Parts: sequence; structure tokens; C-alpha cells
Amino acid sequence: MMSPRFLLLRSVASMSTRAFSRGPVSLQGKAPDMSEVRNRLRQIVGASTNWRDHQQALADRLSLSSQLAASQEELPVRRMKDSYIEAHLPLGTDPKLREKYLNYHKGVRFGRILEDLDSLAVLICYSHTHDKALPRSPLSIVTALVDKIDMRKQIIHPDCDIKFTGHVTWVGKSSIEAKMHMFQYHEGAYTQVLDATFVMVARDPENKRAAFVNPLKPEGPEEEKLFQQGEVNKTRRVELSTASLLKVAPTDEERKIIHSLFLNTLDTKTVSFRSRVLPPNSVWMEDAKVKGLEICHPQERNIFNRIFGGFLMRKAYELGWANACSYGGCRPSLVAVDDILFQKPVEIGSLLLLSSQVCYTDGKYIQVRVHTEVLDPLTRQHNTTNVFHFTFVTDKDVPNIMPQSYGESMLYLDGKRHFNQTLKSQ
Repeated sequence: MMSPRFLLLRSVASMSTRAFSRGPVSLQGKAPDMSEVRNRLRQIVGASTNWRDHQQALADRLSLSSQLAASQEELPVRRMKDSYIEAHLPLGTDPKLREKYLNYHKGVRFGRILEDLDSLAVLICYSHTHDKALPRSPLSIVTALVDKIDMRKQIIHPDCDIKFTGHVTWVGKSSIEAKMHMFQYHEGAYTQVLDATFVMVARDPENKRAAFVNPLKPEGPEEEKLFQQGEVNKTRRVELSTASLLKVAPTDEERKIIHSLFLNTLDTKTVSFRSRVLPPNSVWMEDAKVKGLEICHPQERNIFNRIFGGFLMRKAYELGWANACSYGGCRPSLVAVDDILFQKPVEIGSLLLLSSQVCYTDGKYIQVRVHTEVLDPLTRQHNTTNVFHFTFVTDKDVPNIMPQSYGESMLYLDGKRHFNQTLKSQ
């Protein structure tokens, strides 16, 4: 089956053609498909499509450590337009490609879009950090966080061309924020479908410690606004982490909410703390789970010999969607993807356990949390790798989700926080 085609049309500063014109794959004068784009990413780091050669190529990257900058001040300042990339996904003109993206309901598999966004974000960041004097980049750029994906349209047509645009909008010492937009050509014009903000981190050739990235200089009021929004996003993430329910107690208002839910589930006949009754039009949280298992094969590896982050996002999204569909009794539409945290890389050969939980509902909205962890079959140890948050909407009101235990109550409050954050950005 043919891979998705991405036509990297241009970089405003000609970065696309200058930086990526060396080697067997050229982005000049032709429309490369997604496999060619990913091959170029492999060339940037010196990886290989062959499994054995790939492992040796990554081992050879150890020698690139001497090329890392000792401080950010050593690196040249870059502009936002240096990393600008426009890409096309020709669903309207490539029937074979369309098959890969088509779902049962004759729509587009959004999980595939997540994979493409992740690959594009990596390429954008390498455009920002590219040094034309080096044949290979000493940096290992990986996804740290999907800060936000907001849907502007709920319908993505499977037979209309898609266009992605994106560039770096903010950088720290070793982190890079890339903002992307997706448009679809329909009825004679491109209309916006989604906005996405990814946070990537740069590490050394072995992907073990942080590495410095080029500073960013915004030009003009619009770029200044984007850069300041990046600062705001960073501050917000720190505040959310500090206020996490895993670290601090719920607020007074949240405690009242939980107590109210508890009172609504008490059995009035027994008046006992231990006797609980499910209210009408409600579902116990324990009964709103869907689980899955993936064996992580080499086929799904990224350019750093770990499992591709886009693959993890696709699997988590599809499981979350299936849970929302089952819970609501109808086909849900995605509203937003919020705060996908990549805590640990997933190694090839891992047993990946996925657990999807409906954790909050509000009218027609369903908030789903997907937790993934790797299981070592020999030691039986579990380690969390990712946490995903998805907001779905249906065409009818859904049952209320009801927590029973204290832990479920914390999941409920966490889901409510993410849902409220999503509403603010709409």
C-alpha cells in the first residue's frame, strides 16, 4: 500500500531546498511521498531503513557528540520563517493513498493525521536547527508533549486534498515549540480544519541528555505575539504540573463537587456510607473502560530506534474513540486533543498496555483519558510511558459518569479540568 505523499513546497527562506537537497532524496522539483520525507529524516540523523544497518548506524552516532554546542550562545540565531514548511496530502488525487486514510464511516482516520503531524513537527524542528556544514545532525529531536490540538471542523473529507503548514514559534534552551495548521480543499477553497502545538526536545546523539538548540528571534508584531504565547504556554504547563492532583489536594470547589456526587449515590434506604446506588441515566466509572495491548515490532520504530510517537498517538486515539463510541451509543466527533505527555520512550519489543477511561461527561461531551504503560514480561514491572486526553462530542446527551472510589474521583476532577481548558480555547 502506498505511503502518504507530502509535497514540501517551500520554505520562505528556501530552507527546505537548501537544507535537504543533499543525498539520494531531493525535495526539489518533485512531490515526495511520506516515506521519502521519513527517509530524509533518517538521512539527517544517519539512520537506515534496514533493521541491522539501522542499529549499527545509531551506534555510529556516538562520534557526533563532539559536534554539540557547549552553550546556546554558540549557535546562530534563527527566524520563524527559517523553519516554515508547507506540505500536501493529496487525498483527492491519489486513490491508493485514500485507502490508507479511509475509515469505515467513509471519513478520514484521524489517527493517521496524528502520525503525519508528529513527523512534520520533527522535520520543522530539524529545519530550525540545521547546520549546512554538517552532513548529519548530532541532535536527537523527539516529541515531549502535544500541548494542544483544536479541531476547527469536525468533518474531514476523504477525497479532498489536505495542506499542512507549520514553523517553530518558541524555543527554550533545549526545547522547541512547533505550531502547525491543517487545511482541506473543498468546494473550491482551502478551509481550516485544525491547529496543533507540539513541544519537541533536543537531546544528544544517544538520546540520553539535553542538548542546546538555536535561539529564535521573532520579527514583527505577529511573530512577537506567537513567541509570547509560547512563553504563556510554558508558564501554563508549569502551573498545571504544580497543581496536579497527584501532588496537591483538590480545591475547595472541587471537594464540594466530589462530596455532592457522593451524596447523590447514597442509598437513602440504608443511610450507610458503604451502600451506594447508581443514579438514573448514569454509569459507574469502573464500567466505562476499554483496554488494549500492542506488541511493539521494529516496523513501528522511529529514526532513533524507539517506537514512533505518532504510532502511539494513533493507537491511543483509536482506543479512546472506540470507548467514547461505546459509551455514548453513537459515533463521536473529536473536539480537541489536550496535553499528551511523553514520559518515557517505548522500546522495541515492549508489551504496550493501553487503558482508556471515560472520566468526565457534560451533556453531549465525553472526556476520555488513555493511559499507556510498558510491561516487562520477565520482571512483571509496569512503567507509565504516556497519558493522553481526548474530548469528544456526540449528537445526543450521554449518561453521567459516576466515580465511586477516591482515585476515580481524582480522575473525574482531572477530566473536568481538561474539559474546561478545552472549552476556553474554542
